[in-house]
Amino acid sequence: MMTRLLTLIAALVALAFPATAQNGPLRIEITEGVVEPLPYAVPDFVTESGGSGEMAAQLARVVADDLTGTGLFREIPRDAHISQVTSFASPVQFADWKAINAQALITGAVAVNGDQLVVKFRVYDVFAGTELGKGLQFVGTTDGWRRMAHKVADAVYSRITGEGGYFDSRVVFVSETGPKDERLKRLAVMDYDGANVQYLTDSSSIVLAPRFSPSGDRVLYTSYETGFPRIHVLDVGNVQSTILENRDGDMSFAPRFAPDGRTVIFSLTKGSNTDIFTMDINSRQTTQLTTTPSIETAPSYSPDGRSIVFESDRSGTQQLYIMPAGGGEAQRISFGPGRYGTPVWSPRGDLIAFTKQNGGRFHIGVMRTDGSEERLLTASFLDEGPTWAPNGRVIMFTRETQGASGEASLYSVDISGRNLKKVRTPGAASDPSWGPLQ
Repeated sequence: MMTRLLTLIAALVALAFPATAQNGPLRIEITEGVVEPLPYAVPDFVTESGGSGEMAAQLARVVADDLTGTGLFREIPRDAHISQVTSFASPVQFADWKAINAQALITGAVAVNGDQLVVKFRVYDVFAGTELGKGLQFVGTTDGWRRMAHKVADAVYSRITGEGGYFDSRVVFVSETGPKDERLKRLAVMDYDGANVQYLTDSSSIVLAPRFSPSGDRVLYTSYETGFPRIHVLDVGNVQSTILENRDGDMSFAPRFAPDGRTVIFSLTKGSNTDIFTMDINSRQTTQLTTTPSIETAPSYSPDGRSIVFESDRSGTQQLYIMPAGGGEAQRISFGPGRYGTPVWSPRGDLIAFTKQNGGRFHIGVMRTDGSEERLLTASFLDEGPTWAPNGRVIMFTRETQGASGEASLYSVDISGRNLKKVRTPGAASDPSWGPLQ
């Protein structure tokens, strides 16, 4: 059953460490790249009502794009299929799928009634001749068909790898237009794959560093609307924003939500000094966490809310530190050559992603929370600002090309350093923040 496909994935992963949780499924910690992606087939979904044919084909294509895009799976082209799936209830001809070396098979059915959409799917282990888990059904509206396809892909991904999915998620980012020296910026949100872009602000003032709330319903960002950088919180549903007030003349920036969603951590510059503060969103009460005569910025909470990682030049160069969430003594965790910044704690709690500048190059890297096992995943003229997928296995970041015509784009890479690819956006884009599963 499920064990065979999990074993197949494990065999394809170099230096993977399987561990069995108590009363839970097998989990595979992927620390290196896949040698050979797992071949699978996904025929067009069966139409179970009139007028659903085009949508059935589109759903199957999005599922395939999601899975293939991970680098863990390889789709077998439809023109190589021997069997045709004409009914969701028909027995699977496993011999036909074995003949084309499909190790996993995904079948589905689609029905449309007015604006209601019903999607069913099953996943099979071809060589074992068994179904993985039970078939599932999703019900929604035709307008939300792409999201339903992402949910199907998430379920398939989880059943085969034992990992949580990340396809049914959104990314907030800064959309950029205009020449490099007069760039106009506004906030936008999109599906993780670049579809369904929605603009949240206009381009009348500079906006920076949007950050999703843990529930995905709000976004923090820094705006120069008042002339000074100030933190705003925006409700994604009604696209209304408010300023988190600070004293005139003080500059606040680099905000992030705490895991509880009720507290914001940020940097505040008073005079020539920059320290880290927290604010209760409801009461607006602030607490100062650092008091050193240095620049402390880019704070990020651990998933359990007990610790904070941040960057500081207190040692003379830009490095990473961890301290308790309530403030106190900080421990330096970065010791390699170069400068480190923009740390972000993995949602799994095991790694910290960061930007590194060394030898004239910028890198996106990860390290353990004690600073050990540092790995650089990318290298370019300018890579910066990592953000984690909800499952802690993929990182999105900004890459900017050099020269007067250079522009920023979004890229993603898995934590092994493989599967580096550009994320589709309508134009130049920067400062991504990956939201939770919807």
